[in-house]
Amino acid sequence: MEERTAGLDLASEEHRLVVVADGRRLDQRRIVHSEDGVAALVRHLRESRVARVAIEQPNGLVVDRLLDAGIAVVAVHPNQLAAARDRYRAGGGKSDGFDAYVLAELARTDMHRLRLLEPDSDETKALRALTRTREDLVEQKVALANQLRAQLDAFWPGARAIFFDLDSPIALCFLERYPSPADARSLGTKRLAGFLARNGYSGRRSAEELLARLRSAPEGRAGDAEQEARRAIVLALVAALKPLVEQIRLLTSQIAGAVRAHQDGQIFLSLFRDPKSVVTAAELLAEIGDNRARHPTSATLEAIAGQAPVTVQSGKKNVACFRWACNKNLRAAVSVLADSSRHHNPWAADIYQRARARGHDHPHAIRILGRAWLRIIWRLWQDRTPYDPDQHGSRNRLLAAEG
Repeated sequence: MEERTAGLDLASEEHRLVVVADGRRLDQRRIVHSEDGVAALVRHLRESRVARVAIEQPNGLVVDRLLDAGIAVVAVHPNQLAAARDRYRAGGGKSDGFDAYVLAELARTDMHRLRLLEPDSDETKALRALTRTREDLVEQKVALANQLRAQLDAFWPGARAIFFDLDSPIALCFLERYPSPADARSLGTKRLAGFLARNGYSGRRSAEELLARLRSAPEGRAGDAEQEARRAIVLALVAALKPLVEQIRLLTSQIAGAVRAHQDGQIFLSLFRDPKSVVTAAELLAEIGDNRARHPTSATLEAIAGQAPVTVQSGKKNVACFRWACNKNLRAAVSVLADSSRHHNPWAADIYQRARARGHDHPHAIRILGRAWLRIIWRLWQDRTPYDPDQHGSRNRLLAAEG
């Protein structure tokens, strides 16, 4: 029997399915995004004896359902699909059905360039959902905090300067109680000391120092109407920020528990000295995953993490360019590891300093160090072994040379 492959173009309400064999379309249909539709899709693929289904999206509900049903799913990067369209058309037309056909053909002819999806464990997928959601909330918090900072700069700079972090719980409580200069007009040392005690202030500044910082900032000149409007805006932004900060705290606690309970957790936790780095360790684990077959060599991991450059060579031109197509979450986590390690690990510091000495800027030097770290991480990950500085040969040789 001829081998059959399928392409599935996903959409929010309706998907397009095309089944091919030897380049011929055997079937083409629309799949409604509902429980009945997805169940019918799985049944149809089984009854049609489809060998593989090609899809652009490497995760999501439909992908999970196909994998759970034992159907082989092929991940096709959107850039690969875009580059392949012209192989199957003379004009510049494009449609969902055509994309599904191209996906099905790629699953038939280009499997040497593609890979079958092999899902991670349930624990790893849960950790990935937690870390990515936390990152989304942090981005929202930063945006709101920037808006709050801009409002205070416009009419009350002292309130911004009194505490180190504007989005810290105590700073938000202060702004909730004193949202404008008029509200803080009668604030004295004794009252501020009471506020600090009630809110568990852990900084090293006295009430007198904090009050002096508040009073020494420039005074705004907003009129009564503008000041009242900005006061209302400050209260609105604080009301939006407070629950966001609390939910980030709760998610961070949940992530810490999940990564410590994960079977690979100690591998990634061992890379950091600071216990507060548990979120970055969790992000590394969540994005790399626990399926060792996904990255058979460290080179594939370095590429997907955006640490390996892309070579552009033509004639006499031969340059290395920044890699844009990569896992952005993993790239950010690797950069945090590289940047933090150069301050305490002599091996990491040496790689970073030598990169800077060659004329590379800070981000480039961090990527060079990140790539070196990924080679170590890949070996630890494959061997299921935590990082032990005393077993790090390059580090120990460097220390021995320094005496």
